[in-house]
Amino acid sequence: MTKIWCVEDDAGIRDIEIYTLQSTGFEARGFADGEAFFEALKVEKPALVLLDVMLPGEDGVEILKRLKTGAATASLPVIMATAKGMEYDKIQSLDLGADDYLVKPFGMMEMVSRVRAVLRRCCPSEETPVLQLGGLAVNTETRSVTADGAPIALTYKEFELLTLFLSHPGTVFTRDRLFAEVWGEDYVGETRTVDMHIRTLRQKLGAYGEKIETVRGVGYRMQSENK
Repeated sequence: MTKIWCVEDDAGIRDIEIYTLQSTGFEARGFADGEAFFEALKVEKPALVLLDVMLPGEDGVEILKRLKTGAATASLPVIMATAKGMEYDKIQSLDLGADDYLVKPFGMMEMVSRVRAVLRRCCPSEETPVLQLGGLAVNTETRSVTADGAPIALTYKEFELLTLFLSHPGTVFTRDRLFAEVWGEDYVGETRTVDMHIRTLRQKLGAYGEKIETVRGVGYRMQSENK
């Protein structure tokens, strides 16, 4: 199983990153600072590192420098997490060899998509992840969706919602959790925003749209294949 390491000092953010990665087929491990991260690197090496810029002690940029100048870690893929508005951090990270970056607050499924994209670029042998439910198929590499072989055009958020549902069949998602994972933790909106996207997603999926169930008073879930 592909190992992803998250270096993030905020325990709440770190936990949800790890949970989401594990739920989407990765082996994930978290670290609160650079010291613990480099100690673990002495024992094993992950396939990719998700590295926050703002860390106690040695910050993410300094950690990135150490990784890219070390013979054993120079080729290790790194995605930097930068604060909104910190353009310099993004530019500096990319100049130092970061493979991609995420701007906080970011949705968890956006994080998964970027992790997979970087892994595909850095590890060509990585299998293309395809999520399926009967004749409904989602290719997360090409970001394409087909229903019984017929292509379906989705917006960015509709695609992220469908990917989230298919990654967790049978799991009930509250509207608040959908906001956090698809729109981002600090998204300011109303519950009807989620309802509107679910409604249009159902319409576009045709008969497969019926697989997205409304759990009254709670939220939504995707039926499992055997239902």
